Amino acid sequence: MASTRPVVQQNHRAPVAGGGGKQKKMAAEGRNRRALGDIGNLVTARGGIDAVKPLPQVSRPITRSFCAQLLANAQAAAAENNKKQMAIPGDGVLAGIGGKQAALPLPPKAAQKKKVVVESKPEDVIEISSSETEQVKKERPNRKKAIEASSSMKNGQTLTSTLTARSKAACGINKKPKEQIVDIDAADATNELAAVEYVEDMYKFYKEAETESQVSDYMDSQPEINQKMRAILVDWLIEVQHKFELSPETLYLTVNIVDRYLATKMVARRELQLLGISAMLLASKYEEIWAPEQVLAMEKKVLGRLEWSLTVPTPYVFLVRFIKASLPNEPDVNNMTYFLAELGMMNYATVMYLPSMVAASAVYAARRTLNKTPVWNDTLKLHTGFSEAQLMDCAKLLVGLHSAAAENKLRVIYRKYSNPERGAVAFLPPAKSLLPAANN
Repeated sequence: MASTRPVVQQNHRAPVAGGGGKQKKMAAEGRNRRALGDIGNLVTARGGIDAVKPLPQVSRPITRSFCAQLLANAQAAAAENNKKQMAIPGDGVLAGIGGKQAALPLPPKAAQKKKVVVESKPEDVIEISSSETEQVKKERPNRKKAIEASSSMKNGQTLTSTLTARSKAACGINKKPKEQIVDIDAADATNELAAVEYVEDMYKFYKEAETESQVSDYMDSQPEINQKMRAILVDWLIEVQHKFELSPETLYLTVNIVDRYLATKMVARRELQLLGISAMLLASKYEEIWAPEQVLAMEKKVLGRLEWSLTVPTPYVFLVRFIKASLPNEPDVNNMTYFLAELGMMNYATVMYLPSMVAASAVYAARRTLNKTPVWNDTLKLHTGFSEAQLMDCAKLLVGLHSAAAENKLRVIYRKYSNPERGAVAFLPPAKSLLPAANN
């Protein structure tokens, strides 16, 4: 009898050990099957044999130690498969007993079905050598730097965006944020005398009424009076107003009355000073100043000629409002504005400008002289009704008068604003950017 080898009992026919060439052939076929089964770590599975479970999928990162563990597990699994794997004879194997062939008992009906060899798919095992691991470690810092550089490029400005922004700025395309207009009446909301509810309507009325009381060019119609005489009269009236401590409104209204009367009536040179003091008396009626009969007689003439129209907007009315709009409210700006306005009032050339124009130009020239920034903003533009370009001619006139005030023979205004109580603004240098020499 030929040598036998152990086999795994299955539901198929049991193998029978016996001698003979056919039996040796079958044994060789079993060995070949086992050898083929070892290639690629494949396992031949049948219905009755426990199939080897595939290796679990690995999702953790492969390190040197983890790689060594995977290789050890794979080798152990292959060795165990080699032990369990056995040759399985084919169908119709007979065992010879005593030279006769006897058929082995047939397996159950379910076992007679065609045997199917199911080959399990080999697990893909990635082997990483030590040199490759070191290469991965070397590449990690460079990869990290590349990721950080990429994120910084996304978060930061690129060269293209920087050049685009500079081009827009050079072309003036960048949108300038809209300046917020300040509510200059907010502080007087609780002051009933300020009449905050009606102040805008009042100044709209002033703007409409100033054109009706605008003084025309009358000097050519006065044969005995010239601009210099008028300036002397105004210089004297300012001195009187300052001496008797009259209100500023009285002074501005006095000059307005004088100009309006001269525009409608020829006046002799000897009566010019009388006209001035009578106009001041009319303007100062609220101060209850008594005057001689000669002044009262002149008063009647003036009132009759002007048809008793004394409610007119003068530059002072607008100065109060425009200075308030010149934020912040600073004493040096106030004193400089009044200084320039009074210089303009003494000069006959300002008669051609509206009172609001003179007041706004005085504020603009004062801010330019004191180097205030911005010189003109949306708040001032809204409340004055004038742009910077519209005020330029009148402002240059006022600054020119400022530059000549120290050498002028009529020095009442200059001395008045040389006093430290008024900030000594007369000593400050005029705005060079508005002087005629600076524009040539």
